[in-house]
Amino acid sequence: MKNETKESAIKVVNKKSNKKDIDNFLDTLLTKEPAEKKQKPKLANIKLEKLHPFEGHPYKIVDDELMGELKNSIQEKGLLNRILVRQLENPDEYEIISGHRRVHAAEFLGIKEVPAVVYFIDKDEATVLMVDSNCQRESLSPMEKAKAYKMKFDALSHQGKATSDQVGPKLTVEQISDNDSPSQVKRLIRLNYLVPELQQFVDEGKMKVSPAVEISFLDEEQQRDIVDRIDETEIFPSHAQARRIRQLAAEGSLDYDSINEIMSELKPNQVEKLKIPMDSIRQYAPNGATPKDIEELVVRLMKQNYERQCRMRDDCER
Repeated sequence: MKNETKESAIKVVNKKSNKKDIDNFLDTLLTKEPAEKKQKPKLANIKLEKLHPFEGHPYKIVDDELMGELKNSIQEKGLLNRILVRQLENPDEYEIISGHRRVHAAEFLGIKEVPAVVYFIDKDEATVLMVDSNCQRESLSPMEKAKAYKMKFDALSHQGKATSDQVGPKLTVEQISDNDSPSQVKRLIRLNYLVPELQQFVDEGKMKVSPAVEISFLDEEQQRDIVDRIDETEIFPSHAQARRIRQLAAEGSLDYDSINEIMSELKPNQVEKLKIPMDSIRQYAPNGATPKDIEELVVRLMKQNYERQCRMRDDCER
């Protein structure tokens, strides 16, 4: 059998190679150890004291209403779904891939061990699995998604499955997310470049994602100026304002005064509007008058009334 393999292998060697080179090539080929097969996942019950949180995982563990519902469910029905873990270098220690909230609830309820699926994989593989297992949750905040997508992108980059450029053109939705479009994935990953205060504003819903993405291109000092302005006024930049701020930064002319000037501008949604039901004035409007015509007529009549009152006041003063 070894001779047959040797004869087959000779065919792939350059005909100009000498016999010694061929023998050395074949010896290497035939004595090479086969690639080590990865151990398949196994089922196990693991004591909580042997479990460790996934290092740097972006998901918040909050004792809110949803956590209360989870605790009640586990207390009544037990843990219906196994958590996912990976075995660490110490074979008796495990890192949680998916199930941090369930483990937290189990600790609260005094449960000593939980059912798990144990994976024998490296850190990058575990990161991809961690993100994929958790991003189906509807309750994720923008920053939880942003940090998770960034972790997965970095892990794929380490594995050579994503571009080395920051969210470059080769990045596809299949690589990062089955739920968000490629453009949304890129936008969310950009949020990782915000200072912590701005990230918190995004998570609290005080700042929209679109202006936050624009601001993420500013340096830290410029972002701190925006934080200071927000703290002073409790006013957040609109998308249009953020784009102008980013443009000034790119031109090298952005400072606190220009940030203050742009963010002090009245936004369209801050302009007071008067709404009058059409039924109240339609009977007084000319036939065929459009809403715009009626608006202009109301303004003209109010102006005439104002000027008449001014004339009357002047006459009284004389």
